Amino acid sequence: MSQSALSTPFTDGLAQGRVRCQRCAHCGAVQRLARHACTACGATALEWFDAQAGGRVFALTEIRRAPTDAFKALVPYTLALVDLDEGARVMGHAEAGLAIGDRVQAGVFVLDGQPLIRFTRSATPGA
Repeated sequence: MSQSALSTPFTDGLAQGRVRCQRCAHCGAVQRLARHACTACGATALEWFDAQAGGRVFALTEIRRAPTDAFKALVPYTLALVDLDEGARVMGHAEAGLAIGDRVQAGVFVLDGQPLIRFTRSATPGA
């Protein structure tokens, strides 16, 4: 199975406005990326689930050069790595002014027909 086929449940979820993650049916470990086998126990019984998509900012970077013409209108923009409460780490666009450690909530926006994650500051700090 190709990586793109493996991640289809994730991208299909984004198209429906949901952030999806994999969890091992054997040990319960949440995977940080789409996997063929659990990184904790090696089992191949991985299931997709809808995350609540709240989390904490792990890292941030500002992008000043658009990778494609579709992104030119966004430059400069911020990308964030966020540790979701469920245990997965995901990357997405972030509202300006976020800092490492901030509580955020994931949403989805569409750019050039492609759904992408956007993190905004959580309405309830520390929640």
